[in-house]
Amino acid sequence: MVGPPGTGKTLLAKAVAGEAGVPFFSLSGSDFVEMFVGVGASRVRDLFKQAKEKAPCIIFIDEIDAIGRARGKNQMQGGNDERENTLNQLLSEMDGFGTDSGVIIMAATNRPDVLDSALLRPGRFDRTIGVDKPDLVGREAIFDVHLKPLTKLSVDVDSKKLAAQTPGFAGAEIANVCNEAALIAARRNKKAVEMQDFQDAIDRVIGGLEKKNKLISPEEKEIVAYHEAGHAVAGWFLEHADPLVKVSIVPRGIAALGYAQYLPKEQFLYRTEQLTDSICMMLGGRAAEDLFFGKISTGALSDLERVTKTAYGMVTMYGMNEKVGNVSFNDPKGEYGFNKPYSDKTAELIDDEVRSMIAAAYERTKELLTKHRDKTETIAKELLEKEIIFQADLEKLIGKRPFDEKTTLQNFIDPDTNQTPKSSVIPAPVEESKGLEISDFDEPKVDDIIQEDNSTSDTDGLIKED
Repeated sequence: MVGPPGTGKTLLAKAVAGEAGVPFFSLSGSDFVEMFVGVGASRVRDLFKQAKEKAPCIIFIDEIDAIGRARGKNQMQGGNDERENTLNQLLSEMDGFGTDSGVIIMAATNRPDVLDSALLRPGRFDRTIGVDKPDLVGREAIFDVHLKPLTKLSVDVDSKKLAAQTPGFAGAEIANVCNEAALIAARRNKKAVEMQDFQDAIDRVIGGLEKKNKLISPEEKEIVAYHEAGHAVAGWFLEHADPLVKVSIVPRGIAALGYAQYLPKEQFLYRTEQLTDSICMMLGGRAAEDLFFGKISTGALSDLERVTKTAYGMVTMYGMNEKVGNVSFNDPKGEYGFNKPYSDKTAELIDDEVRSMIAAAYERTKELLTKHRDKTETIAKELLEKEIIFQADLEKLIGKRPFDEKTTLQNFIDPDTNQTPKSSVIPAPVEESKGLEISDFDEPKVDDIIQEDNSTSDTDGLIKED
């Protein structure tokens, strides 16, 4: 079973153990690893000897990449002989099974790219089951499961809305959101868990702890407000950008002084126009600083990192540049090593095209913000006053988005209307997950994380005992 962390691979194995009605041997890959030579191979032999005696039975090895890494790599580091001997013993034991042995072997990993090819050949682990992050319908079902232990829920809590607001969330993250919501409601001495508690829980999972006692000078707060207003306006008036759900200048996490949250579509294919618009939206904060203050700050760090990653991906992986052409230098398995599959001249061309693409997007963003300068200023002033504004607030301040296309949230919750959801509903995260996107204003220095006081109230009235 292959999939990202938290998607339920080990949980599926537990379900199989409960339903199969046969002996079930469960181990972790690290259980075979030992400092003494020969111990790992000996443990493999003992495991399969017991399994044959108890047949029919099931063997489940969790985190198999601990012993199943490809052989022959990283020899310079030394110390790999024992692990390789353990893997060799596992391979030989799996080969020694007849078709009537009655022993089924299952394994789980989130690093299939590092596994030895001999493990995955037909006759061994020849059936790969992808356990991916859940889609909209899957997230709704998972929310329904984790909402059941919460005995006192407000009537406004809707699993459909919560599912639409959390693209890219795995099952473990959804469970964490429900737990955090119950804790937040208990701290506030509420008799039931409300939708607002779930919104705050999603904020906390995405952005980190809210730092209420962090002192920010008025000058810095103004820069953060205009930075986030630039993101908001750029995303609002770019057709292919993700619609903004919430923008805040309340410090969260370790280094974020402000952030904007977007609700991206659930899609797997992205056109050139969509990626270009997303680059422009990410550059909205830096462009707003330049436009209103004539100076730039270190706050655009994460924006620039994502812009650079997206631009290089368009040029070197997706063939979205005319001069470089329809080529892809993607190397997920590390086959190229330190040898680049292109010449120095091509490398220089790639760098020039990436810089040209980002420069063009930056100029386009500045022109857009110049055109809507008054709207950007209106949003920034509103942020300075309220600190947090929602999508509905943006509509009141600058009007509706000039594009009729429905968001994922609108299509899933209310497919028969084009009305925008109320501001009480909140957002989603990305990173690599291609789900929820956060644009944050980074702080140049990292302070100590301020721990939240969890000593206030008890949660017994909100959570059932197991």
